[in-house]
Amino acid sequence: MPLSGDHYVTISETTRQIVDVTPHLWSWKLVGAMLITFVVQGVTIGAYAARLAGVQTKRIATSISLFNLFSTASRLANLFSVLLIAPLSDQAGNAVKVLTGHDPVAVAAFQNNYAWQLRFMVLGGTLGMMFFAAFLPMFTYMFRRGIDSFERRKSILAALKQLLLPSVVRDIFRANRWPSIAEMRTFSMHGLPRRLFIFNVVVTGVYAIGVAASYLASVIDIEAARTAVSLSGVINGIGTIAFTLFVDPTAALITDQAIKGERSVMEVRSMVFFLSLTAILGTIVSQLILWTSAEIIVFVAHFFAHVRG
Repeated sequence: MPLSGDHYVTISETTRQIVDVTPHLWSWKLVGAMLITFVVQGVTIGAYAARLAGVQTKRIATSISLFNLFSTASRLANLFSVLLIAPLSDQAGNAVKVLTGHDPVAVAAFQNNYAWQLRFMVLGGTLGMMFFAAFLPMFTYMFRRGIDSFERRKSILAALKQLLLPSVVRDIFRANRWPSIAEMRTFSMHGLPRRLFIFNVVVTGVYAIGVAASYLASVIDIEAARTAVSLSGVINGIGTIAFTLFVDPTAALITDQAIKGERSVMEVRSMVFFLSLTAILGTIVSQLILWTSAEIIVFVAHFFAHVRG
């Protein structure tokens, strides 16, 4: 947030660089990053409905393919938020670089201000998950329509084109039904592995905070800024591997068991509900570990940036 009063400091007699040490929290770039994260994380929640649609249509392989399509697309689209949040990192990093050694209070102000900008971006994703979770019945119906359309047209692009027709979009929105409190109470973890939801909290938290923590680290330690930013890909890669090892196979197994009649459709609905709930929780947990994660990245980046080869 802006500091009280306008504070100027002369950095060097030779360059006469004068920096306004009043960091500004809000900008159109931050709002844009929040909106992109809102949609991207929300679509991630909507993708969970593909598993339930697969059980209802008995087309599990096709539904998993659609799930992977939406999940991959959402993770790719999430990179576009970096195009908006990265310039804010440059602004904060440049100010910190100029002010270091001259005004430690201003340095801390820019670092904390950028941390809040990243927190708001992550918050946008949390709100997106909460909003889209309310439309899970609509997404389930959409996936059922998509599976049927794909089987008839034998083409994902043709199926997607069909889903975008105004009449189909209208039917999809009409299919949404707000869940009642009594209905939500019917969801139960009984018979479902607790570790699935614990891992989902961890994996979602890593995805939510990986890029943000790396960019914050680049402002905390400007000498290793590029190394810190490059580590975001490593962190997201670890998150992808963890999802593939601990979350996706268990969710797929439960879905297969429901197809074979070993589990009820209600258990799959409960799984989708709690996966959505724990994903939201994961983004909240990521807020708590943002600065700590950034400090760890700073340590790793500083080590690799200064190691002599």
